[in-house]
Amino acid sequence: MEYLRRFNEWLSNPYFDEKTKKELEAIKDNENEIKERFFKDLEFGTGGLRGILGAGTNRLNIYTVRKATQGLANYIIKQNGQSKGVVIAYDSRRMSPEFALETALCLAANRIKAYLFESLRPTPQLSFAVRELGCIAGVVITASHNPPEYNGYKVYWEDGAQVTSPRDMEIIGEVNAIKDFSETKTMSKEDALKEGLLTIIGKEIDDRYIDCLKKLVINPVSEKGKELKIVYTPLHGSGNVPVRRILSELGFKNVYVVPEQELPDPDFSTVDYPNPEDPAVYKLALELAEKVNADVILATDPDADRLGIQVRDNNGKFVLFNGNMTGALIAEYVFSQKAEKGILPKNSALIKTIVSGNITDQIAKEYKAKLIEVLTGFKYIGEQIRMFEETGSNEFVFGYEESYGCLVGTHARDKDAVSAVMTLCEAAAYYKDRGISLYDQMDRIFKKYGYYEEKTVSYTLKGIEGMEKIKAIMEGYRKNPPKTAGGYQILKIRDYKNDTITDLATGEVTPTNLPKSDVLYYEMNDDAWCAVRPSGTEPKIKFYFGVKGNTREDALEKLNRLVNDEVFKVQ
Repeated sequence: MEYLRRFNEWLSNPYFDEKTKKELEAIKDNENEIKERFFKDLEFGTGGLRGILGAGTNRLNIYTVRKATQGLANYIIKQNGQSKGVVIAYDSRRMSPEFALETALCLAANRIKAYLFESLRPTPQLSFAVRELGCIAGVVITASHNPPEYNGYKVYWEDGAQVTSPRDMEIIGEVNAIKDFSETKTMSKEDALKEGLLTIIGKEIDDRYIDCLKKLVINPVSEKGKELKIVYTPLHGSGNVPVRRILSELGFKNVYVVPEQELPDPDFSTVDYPNPEDPAVYKLALELAEKVNADVILATDPDADRLGIQVRDNNGKFVLFNGNMTGALIAEYVFSQKAEKGILPKNSALIKTIVSGNITDQIAKEYKAKLIEVLTGFKYIGEQIRMFEETGSNEFVFGYEESYGCLVGTHARDKDAVSAVMTLCEAAAYYKDRGISLYDQMDRIFKKYGYYEEKTVSYTLKGIEGMEKIKAIMEGYRKNPPKTAGGYQILKIRDYKNDTITDLATGEVTPTNLPKSDVLYYEMNDDAWCAVRPSGTEPKIKFYFGVKGNTREDALEKLNRLVNDEVFKVQ
């Protein structure tokens, strides 16, 4: 069997170090574990690598990282981009510093200059640095909000966005062309530094990044606004330093950081899962918020590209906003204030992903902005920004996805929780001056545009069997498409894998005009919808639901009915 052959190759080949072999020796009698680790190569997907740490071809380790980097290096050389260099950042996860250095040394051995951050930095700062340093590419070592046993490797191109088609497939081809790990190159750190092939970067880029953020401020914070009480948790990740710095430089006086979650911790020991979408991660923050009588609670994930917020309702109880609510809150503030000041571009654009809520469609309409929908993944928002710059067709103002990621401005080409914190706190201070809480403002947005509610339901299906089950579920929906759900009629089915939009009433089929992706989207009457897709970063299948109601209670009741329909349940 091939997986056993690969296992024995790793045990016997002198290329692999003794630590790796010792780890594999410990599982030699566990054939199922050997199969999980060696039945395939860890897939270098359209965004890079993400996987469980450990020895094996289907795990993330120094060898799979080196192979990915060699493939990237080969591609860069074919593009004649080696003189521009590559910038590398990493977060607080296990092996992140080691993988970042491996990446740098492999690039250096290929005579491609590497710029390596001196310590952990947020993903959006990596995106910023690629363009700031004029690099051909960037790499960030992170698994975002995945559990602690994961890490990842994301590739960015010279526009500061993650690679998109066709470049992503071309890089994948170069990685897959490497059949032997010994084909990969490396060199010592000392030699790389001495030859000028490795440069350690830090403070100067930090300063430039913060300066760019401050230029995005629309309303300077008033003295009253500076009294806003903010509780913040970086969830043991990379947001701690830049978030505190930007809030301090904007003048906020009452920023309380959750002490137990302040410092980097690769085990994320105070949470089960370092994801600001999970209400459980706010336990310590809520305790601190009550103690200091905070107005708002903010949480960023380990690589500080996602922001979660909780605000007090009219009864003084903290409420967690979902990503669509946060997106709507920031979008309404930015568009309304720019419009009021006469600085909203006439060709402004608002971009969202296809699984994000519909309330921002109404915001775009209100401010005469072009609304653009893209596939799931912030790289597609970054791609649109590049196209705007190349064509002059539109000016990007705001982009977001429902999974707690958004971007104000074009300093980065990926979601940026640091700038989101800044803008949200600026908005909170602005409304505070006018006697309005963020909860009140959200209610005003609902009253203005309609009571939209959304929910995401995920099913975790691990390992080979899980992968097969997810595939079977998607095939089942394609073979037997539902016609009703939750009391709604399904009007159209968008199949992004087959590039079709099918009108169920007429049978007419039109193209989606988006790149192929394994997503099914069901358009229903009364502005209701559901989308189904396998996660691109975790062993999950995800269901996204959205409805519109006449009141908040009506919307929640409709949402509950749709979410609980058997047609969208996984057994």
